[in-house]
Order: sequence, then C-alpha cells, then structure tokens
Amino acid sequence: QVQLTESGGGLVQPGGSLRLSCAASGSIFSIKDTGWYRQAPGKQRDLVALITGDGDTKYVDSVKGRFTISRDDAKNTVYLQMNNLKPEDTAVYCCKVAGITHALTGFSSWGQGMQVTVSS
Repeated sequence: QVQLTESGGGLVQPGGSLRLSCAASGSIFSIKDTGWYRQAPGKQRDLVALITGDGDTKYVDSVKGRFTISRDDAKNTVYLQMNNLKPEDTAVYCCKVAGITHALTGFSSWGQGMQVTVSS
C-alpha cells in the first residue's frame, strides 16, 4: 500500500509563492507519472502539472511560466513550486502518484488535498 503525505499549502498574498510537497511512502519500486490537481469551489478537479517517469513536464496554460513541477526520486517526493500566485489559483490542491510496487504491481494513489488561498 502506498500512502501520500502532502504539505505546503496555506494563505499567501497575490504575487507570493508557495511550495507544495507530496511524499510517497510504502512499498515503492518506481514512480511513473505524478500530477498535481486542483479544485476550486463549484468547479471540477483539473490537472495543473504533470511529470512523467522520464522527467517530462506538462502544464495547463494558466500556470505556465509560474509553476514548476519537480521530483526527488531518492525521497519519492514531488514538488510544485508556485510563483506569482493569483487569486484565481485559489483551490484545494492534491497530488496523484502512479507507479510500481516491489511486488511488481501497479499503484495509483491520491493525496488528501490541501487548501491554497491567494488573497490580500
């Protein structure tokens, strides 16, 4: 069983920065695709950024140039650096990690979600 622990959310003023972390623990052999998602009130959950097992990254247009997704394989941790935050970035952010366990079975796990509020 793979568990995800998220941290780094909170309240920030417009133009500020936050760094979200998503640490995976358990019987992990390798991590494949990892994504950060967000859900604003009354809206659906959307993918914000993705990093593949090969290290390729993809971003939704609204965060390009402001957000950076990265991964530390030694720590099984994925980060989302968010700069120049805007009020419209306010949402609950959660990570999703997919990979392979030591039993050579696939897994896909979601974090618990954390609030990011951008407001003056």
